[in-house]
Amino acid sequence: MTTTAAPTRAQVPDVAGQITFAMRSMGVAPIPRNYELFYEAYIGSNPALTRDLAALGSQATQEELDRLGAQYFAHSPARVFDDAHGRIAAELETLLRVLRQEQTSLESYNKLLGETYKRISSKNHTSVELIENALTLLTEATGDTMAHGERTVENVVQRSQEMDQVRKELDEYKRIANTDSLTRLSNRRAFDDRLAAVFNNPAMRPVTALVLADIDNFKKINDTYGHPVGDKILATVASVIRANVRRDVFVARTGGEEFALIVEGNTAEEVMGTAERIRRTLETTPFTNSRTRINYGPVTVSVGVCMASHADDAGELYHKADVALYGAKNSGRNCSVLFEDGMQKDFTKSWLIYKG
Repeated sequence: MTTTAAPTRAQVPDVAGQITFAMRSMGVAPIPRNYELFYEAYIGSNPALTRDLAALGSQATQEELDRLGAQYFAHSPARVFDDAHGRIAAELETLLRVLRQEQTSLESYNKLLGETYKRISSKNHTSVELIENALTLLTEATGDTMAHGERTVENVVQRSQEMDQVRKELDEYKRIANTDSLTRLSNRRAFDDRLAAVFNNPAMRPVTALVLADIDNFKKINDTYGHPVGDKILATVASVIRANVRRDVFVARTGGEEFALIVEGNTAEEVMGTAERIRRTLETTPFTNSRTRINYGPVTVSVGVCMASHADDAGELYHKADVALYGAKNSGRNCSVLFEDGMQKDFTKSWLIYKG
């Protein structure tokens, strides 16, 4: 009787640890904007940044790092968040100052009430004088306090509106930061967060799947027709994928020609049905230039599927879905493969690193 060897566990590099170690070795402050610089340089998505950061040497100053950040990430989410954090802090400080003034005003009013009570209790004044003095003091104090209270309410409302505007700006910047500009799908950053969240709810793992879809022979398409045509094909493929899944299915572009779906609430058979529907639809979708009548097709995808119950963490889930995708490529492309125990391949990819 033969036995099947257990699949090799994916070795996921500790990217965050490596970046933090590099920053510590150079004496760089561990703040978000510095981490962003080192992260983008480390993953190699911007070779010019990698060269310029290396050129600073091992004693880079914060001023030099900030100049580099301004050059490459003038409008990056990390800097937007830093700016928004400062604005919110300033608004909160102003709000607290308004509330402290209100407290002081109320304390003064209480003190005046106590003084009025003492005058009323005094036997050195006639009754008419006491009442007149008390009414005058209370009328003035109450009027001042009410006016001050109205100003306080107006200030609080204004500050709340300003902070709400900052929150809306942050939400919009977060949406932009997590969206792929070409396909309008979620990008790799958003995918990393969502994939990690899969394992927050153990009860959902048996009905949650990761689906990886990779366009077949895409390099040939780019080489033959050029990158502008390749970009249009990517956008069309993204639209077809989005149109063939439920609204609650998470869809992302995770690499140059690779897409990922996180499907929740379905069995393996149902997920495979979804994968096949996407594959068949793309297989029959015309990719033709409406002006020149050039036919760029057929455009097909290979699909790998893995249920979350087959993995212990996000890294292993990505690795096993990628093994299934590799199996689809090896089976002649334009097919869907479900991961099964015993499947292996001779290379790994890290789910934390951008592919391009």
